[in-house]
Amino acid sequence: MMRNTLVEYLYALGEAGVTHALHRDAKGVTRLQKPDKLYLENTNLMFALRGAEPEIGGLRETFFFNQVSHRHLVEYPDANDFIVNRKWLFEIGGKGKRAKDVKGDSAAYLVVDGMETGFGQRLPLWLFGFLY
Repeated sequence: MMRNTLVEYLYALGEAGVTHALHRDAKGVTRLQKPDKLYLENTNLMFALRGAEPEIGGLRETFFFNQVSHRHLVEYPDANDFIVNRKWLFEIGGKGKRAKDVKGDSAAYLVVDGMETGFGQRLPLWLFGFLY
């Protein structure tokens, strides 16, 4: 399969609402290249296509990306998992994730699964479900 064909298929899957491509901060022709990461559109597809329990890390990242990208620009940064609107950095993880895992400045946040309330730069993952 030719590289261009693969990129066209990935684009078609994105347009059909099956996948979500995550690119680095790029403009113009660079965005037409292959994505840095590829996610299914939502977590339900992960359960439907996997057959077994999907990995929890993938579920967390897919959920966050799905909810935030609905209204905001989400890109792939050099460090951390996501950068939103070219301003806020997010690292996604479980309760064991620590603030030192977040690389960045005051606009860097740790999004944690299994946490009811947030404090400081630690935010509960479930809150992002209200953004959609």
